[in-house]
Amino acid sequence: MPTYASGLSGQVGTITAPSYGDSATTVTHFYEFLSENFVFNPSWLDGMGLKAGQAYNRAARTVQSRFDVNGDITMEHTIGSASNAVADSMGFWWKHALGSSVTTPTLVTGTAYKQNHTNGSKAGLYATLQVGRPQVSGPTVQPFTYTGVKVTQWDFDCKDNQIAQLKLTCDGQTELTSVALAAASYPTPNGLFTFSDASVFTIGGTASTAAGETTVASGVSVTSRVNGITITGATPMKVDRYGLGNAGLKGEPIENAIPTITGTLSTEFFSRTEFYDVFKANTTTTLQLDFTKFDASGNDANGVASGPNPYRLSFILPAVKFKNADAKINGPDVIPQNVQFQAYDDGSGTNPVIQVKLVSKESSAI
Repeated sequence: MPTYASGLSGQVGTITAPSYGDSATTVTHFYEFLSENFVFNPSWLDGMGLKAGQAYNRAARTVQSRFDVNGDITMEHTIGSASNAVADSMGFWWKHALGSSVTTPTLVTGTAYKQNHTNGSKAGLYATLQVGRPQVSGPTVQPFTYTGVKVTQWDFDCKDNQIAQLKLTCDGQTELTSVALAAASYPTPNGLFTFSDASVFTIGGTASTAAGETTVASGVSVTSRVNGITITGATPMKVDRYGLGNAGLKGEPIENAIPTITGTLSTEFFSRTEFYDVFKANTTTTLQLDFTKFDASGNDANGVASGPNPYRLSFILPAVKFKNADAKINGPDVIPQNVQFQAYDDGSGTNPVIQVKLVSKESSAI
């Protein structure tokens, strides 16, 4: 494989870490990505003591006190069509995004496996992430390894004529440049979900959960022409747990405020009753959005032509309230409507706030 002196040779690898701050475990999951912006942020302290005749801060009295890492990674959402697609499927990232308890995918039939990721605690869930950044000199790919990586926010986005994307916003403990660059390997094929793969989009109905899987009965297909959706999950955390005797390294961030799942639908003002009246009446409803796809040969995850187990990315939100549904006239064109929503606990004690279901060929523990 040639080495390019540009982002063409960039790589991102990750692995669930056995302990917070672990750097000894070699990354094994490699993802094709659109962008990353992980940044090492040390705190700088300048000595402020006065010295006769000295005006400027002195280099010898300037120190780094504590260390921090922040960054995003944005990826196109794959379908998981490679055989035992550990890094082809997005199960790893949904586990870390939601605090899911899934460890091993469940067999559906043959080579088709499912994962039902739901919201949970992120305590004890962290990753080691390595970015390979090509420098012009050489050219050489330089490794930047980030320890104690936790997902604090995720954003799923899919608009008309667009490939579905997932962005993970992360917090980390520190950056190491001494860890060797791991050899990247990618499963093939690497199918992608797109806007046109949205096969189920319903509102209303009754959500129920059995054997860890949430389904919706009697949902009604959305009739408005929704041309874009964004879903965001935010997990507030205490990320400044520094203490004496830890060499400026912080402890594992702890969830310290109420997490939220919000979203936006961009649509035409098609029917007042579908979104606006639900918003105005403070009605709680259910939303389901499924993307389904067959591979390049027209087969499902079990290798059956047009079979019953297509590759799937499913979102179920059992209790949603629309927080805004404005429709404003800005000219002679069709009136746009911006619908903002938030997902809630429905109080059932069994339904999650969100379920993200994947059907793919991913069978190994994640």
